[in-house]
Amino acid sequence: MDRKKVAHIITKLELGGAQQVAIHTAAHLSADRYESIFICGEGGILDEEIKKEKAVRSFFIRELDRSITPVRDAVALVKIWKILRKEKVDIVHTHSSKAGILGRWAAYFAGVACRIHTFHGFGFNDYQAGIVRNAFIWAERLTAPVTSMFVAVSHENMRKALGNGIGRKEKYAVIRAGVKIKDFSGLKIDIAKKKQELKIPAASPVIGMIACFKPQKAPLDFVIMAKEVARIFEDARFLLVGDGELRSNIEELRERLDLKDNLTLTGWRTDVPEIMQVIDIVVLTSLWEGLPCVFAQAMAASKPVVATDVDGAREVIEDGVNGFLLPPHRPKDMAERVVELVRDGERAKRMGRKGKEKLKSEFDIDTMVKDIEGLYENAEKR
Repeated sequence: MDRKKVAHIITKLELGGAQQVAIHTAAHLSADRYESIFICGEGGILDEEIKKEKAVRSFFIRELDRSITPVRDAVALVKIWKILRKEKVDIVHTHSSKAGILGRWAAYFAGVACRIHTFHGFGFNDYQAGIVRNAFIWAERLTAPVTSMFVAVSHENMRKALGNGIGRKEKYAVIRAGVKIKDFSGLKIDIAKKKQELKIPAASPVIGMIACFKPQKAPLDFVIMAKEVARIFEDARFLLVGDGELRSNIEELRERLDLKDNLTLTGWRTDVPEIMQVIDIVVLTSLWEGLPCVFAQAMAASKPVVATDVDGAREVIEDGVNGFLLPPHRPKDMAERVVELVRDGERAKRMGRKGKEKLKSEFDIDTMVKDIEGLYENAEKR
């Protein structure tokens, strides 16, 4: 049987769930059935990661970035089209909003018969100006007819897409963004040593958030929440694991709220499974999401989650059972929930165990790859 050539296309390889899922999928498709290439913009922290994958050939396009710039976007589209034509690609699988639009149209013009897009979230959200939001929705609507299949990481995202007139229901499949469950479940490390490395006192409760510092994740809400918790538990320590455009804003607010000794910004880290073992309560303050990988990581590590009730969150976090869900931009309410769990450590541990029990195999990254391969086969038959 001839191998099919798959091109994965994503805007930028920052250290995020969508990017890690795309790289893992490209590198772990069945070698006897698929050959992978990878197309993305330049300057992401995971650029070197994809270059190391011996089974994947990567192509970097300077003009492919998040900003809406008609001339650069047109150049990026033409460059993607040329790569797809030259490589004689059979399947195109796009993974982010900007690359999703350009990549699917480039595939259409290049004559690629199978064009798949994964919604890890949307380019549009309720916090945008109406004209901007509508422009993104119309871009997705116009691109839907040249899309063979859509993948949503949550049922809520699928409902939102259909509610906004993007494609038809029969073109959708829900496939979770998988994580390496075994890396988080049952991992044994020297907690005291790791705390020492992170400059955290051995007895301090640790509240952590793992996210890119961008407006979607609302990291300033985490800082405000931290201040409220620290008023009650002076020894509490807070970790913000990640980096991004809002770092200076976070540092300024941390200084203003006198949290320098309590709140650590770790920067991007490759030892997230180990850091997860140190965290007692996982927090996520996002304003919108698809279904964040950090939920599955926390659940695999038996950690309770305090998060915003947005998009697919309630598909895995059951309020009061394995965590708490609250409306966005309510850091003081979030702090109250965190305080409850710090006060009652046994309850926090029970909630963490419940989360691990609730975690289904569909969130395992290898299961995800098998499901995607099945999707490719079905999409090609259409």
